Amino acid sequence: MTIKEIENQIIEEFSVFDEWMDKYQYIIDLGKQLTLIDEKEKTEENLIKGCQSRVWLCCKEEEGKLFFFADSDAIITKGIISLLIRVFNGQTAEDILNADLNFIKEIGLESNLSPTRSNGLLSMIKQIKLYALAYKEKNKNN
Repeated sequence: MTIKEIENQIIEEFSVFDEWMDKYQYIIDLGKQLTLIDEKEKTEENLIKGCQSRVWLCCKEEEGKLFFFADSDAIITKGIISLLIRVFNGQTAEDILNADLNFIKEIGLESNLSPTRSNGLLSMIKQIKLYALAYKEKNKNN
């Protein structure tokens, strides 16, 4: 699936909820299903800077596609990173770098997060795009 198709799927899933508390609960439930980062990857190097809670993220490349693994010590943050991983997993570096992530605004996440969580969300997106940029540059030089 393309990033856009996955985003549309997420928007559709969130459209069944009228109340934000229900959306938060859904985000928390998504976080509980997250494929967690290996414990040995919970290093300072994989810690995302700019998040109020602790969020670890690592990336692996397989056959030109990027795959992400993460964990967080905050349940809502774990749900948010799980949404981002769902969108970006199995995509090319180029597609990740070109993604505009409309789903964040469409599901109301942008306007319903506290300022510190919004900063954390931006930091998570930035780190994912930095991984994509690094893989793109590495492959360009090979």
